[in-house]
Amino acid sequence: MSTPPAFPALLAPIRLGAHAVRNRTLMGSMHTGIERLDRSAERLAAFYAERARGGAGLIVTGGFAMNAEAKLDDHGPTLITEDEADALRPIPQAVHAAGGKIILQVLHTGRYGKTSGLVGASSIPSPINRRVPRPLETAEVWRTIDDYVRCAELAMRAGFDGVEIMGSEGYFLNQFTTRRCNDRSDEFGGSVENRHRIVVEIVRRTRERLGPEALIMYRISALDLVEGGAPADEVIALARAVEAAGADVINTGFGWHEARIPTIAYLVPRAAFRFAAARIKRALKIPLIVSNRINTPEVADEIIASGDADMVSMARPFLADAAFVNKAAAGRPDAINTCIACNQACLDFIFTHQPTSCLVNPRAGRELEFDEMPAPRARRRVAVVGAGAAGLACAITAAQRGHEVALYEAGAEVGGQLNLARQVPGKEEFHEMLRYFRTGLADARVALHLNRRPAAADLAKGSFDHVVVATGVRARVPAIAGIDHPKVVSYADLLAGRRQAGRRVAVIGAGGIGFDVAEYLLHEAEEAPAPAESLTNTSVDPFLAEWGVSTARAAPGGLGEARPPRPLRSVTLLQRKPEKPGRTLGLSTGWALRARLEQRGLQTLSGCSYERVDDAGLHLRVGGEARVLDVDTVVICAGQESDNALADELRGLGVAPALIGGAERAGELDALRAIDQGTRLAMTF
Repeated sequence: MSTPPAFPALLAPIRLGAHAVRNRTLMGSMHTGIERLDRSAERLAAFYAERARGGAGLIVTGGFAMNAEAKLDDHGPTLITEDEADALRPIPQAVHAAGGKIILQVLHTGRYGKTSGLVGASSIPSPINRRVPRPLETAEVWRTIDDYVRCAELAMRAGFDGVEIMGSEGYFLNQFTTRRCNDRSDEFGGSVENRHRIVVEIVRRTRERLGPEALIMYRISALDLVEGGAPADEVIALARAVEAAGADVINTGFGWHEARIPTIAYLVPRAAFRFAAARIKRALKIPLIVSNRINTPEVADEIIASGDADMVSMARPFLADAAFVNKAAAGRPDAINTCIACNQACLDFIFTHQPTSCLVNPRAGRELEFDEMPAPRARRRVAVVGAGAAGLACAITAAQRGHEVALYEAGAEVGGQLNLARQVPGKEEFHEMLRYFRTGLADARVALHLNRRPAAADLAKGSFDHVVVATGVRARVPAIAGIDHPKVVSYADLLAGRRQAGRRVAVIGAGGIGFDVAEYLLHEAEEAPAPAESLTNTSVDPFLAEWGVSTARAAPGGLGEARPPRPLRSVTLLQRKPEKPGRTLGLSTGWALRARLEQRGLQTLSGCSYERVDDAGLHLRVGGEARVLDVDTVVICAGQESDNALADELRGLGVAPALIGGAERAGELDALRAIDQGTRLAMTF
């Protein structure tokens, strides 16, 4: 009996207008920052072509502005001239040569722009942008419509298969479609039909100009998640109007950038917003694409098989693993390097003007750079000591390059500090990272030695060509009187389950680990949030209820009453610095974590100095004032120290080891640096 094909719904071909797409996957659009660099077309071509070779059915580029007013900032990419179109030709050429299809996203940022010539539907500024937009005159709106069409025409000149017209996430077109920031009284404001007019005219005129062969996708805001956002019936009306105007497919986005509800961070359950896409699909004849926090072929296949969507958009999962589709098709989902939704090297890099990459895949966005790495000169014997993130990345990469690798781990399992991170609620995706690493060790035939700490003398005997010390960190023990009191618990013992916390807890240290510990402690609820309207998914229900997301069709923007849980514990987070805690958290995820913990009653104190722990609790001074916190448990999250004694011993024996990860530099635990460092070191062997 033949084996049924893996993920049949996801891998089934689909027709989008005049185009046959080989499967139901879309590599969704994302800002890459690569467009800012010299040789950008070459680098982007390599980036997208690798995803096409990996099986992506259809790819959407990052957004290109159709006029100078539309740019995200003064250096944002534009597609205004024929010369710009011709310069982009290598991108679709490379994707087509790799067997894929690619369309260009046409994007106007509107009031989100960081330019001096900011324009919008009205003069209502965004809460995340201090600049006030100039409302376009009616004639200027019609001119902007023409600019959209001209940009689409130039995309076809460049060789793209079509365009995605970006109307989601609170950008320019989304600003016109809602009353939140459209107070116009002309033909583009007021009634639903008028507010939708600009979108309908762009799609209609683009179809007329490009003809039936161009693939036209419209990205609709399925759920605005802001006050004054569109109710479901208005969203569906817009989708139907776009369909009638000539779109081949509708893609979905969720949440404006100014929304105070997370939509793509690790806190968000997988496919949390599919309900909003499903109700649009039921109203259409053309295909509908669902997006946001879909990162495994199992979830993607189930969504399509259920009929909730025709395709699945995954942006960051294709950063994490360019071969996502090929591995799924081969029946090897265990070999997929899964996106963990950390945002550290994608969105956070973009916010700091760095080209996007990926924590779990340092090659992402740097394909040309890694292709220039030297090929192995000969098969070498490599010893890697420590199976945390850095050691795992180094061992697997070295073995994949043909070297004989022995990996030593003092503990009973691989993962190091990752095993603690995966215990934190919301960070369950770290289980996937460890699954990927375990599969990689087996596939690359790394000789794994658990429960073994090799002696420096054994490593120095000459049997290894390279010795890598990746022994990680140990928790720093602060000099506080009573640090050995029974109330005191280290974060490692707490997260590993070796110690428990009481009902009243003080956490010393407000870095990333301190916030993770607070999340861990406040997750267990005395009273769970009441379910929202008509929800059935047990993992999604609590999230939507806690953040106040309504599934009711009439709810403007999809907002309802927030129903946070009532935690079992009271937690106070303490830090020495006088500034507000949480400054070092991720730019795109930290605000959501802080907001969730505040909803659950987290208290914070800054400017603390610690005196002692005794039966009465934690004695400290806050701004010079003496206080006693009557707590049952004091959790220590006071940083780390490098565990690199082995390296010193090896040097004493005449061996020059390579140090990576926490063994090389402690501080905040940094899987991004550790994986990048381990991978790059192995590429030099």
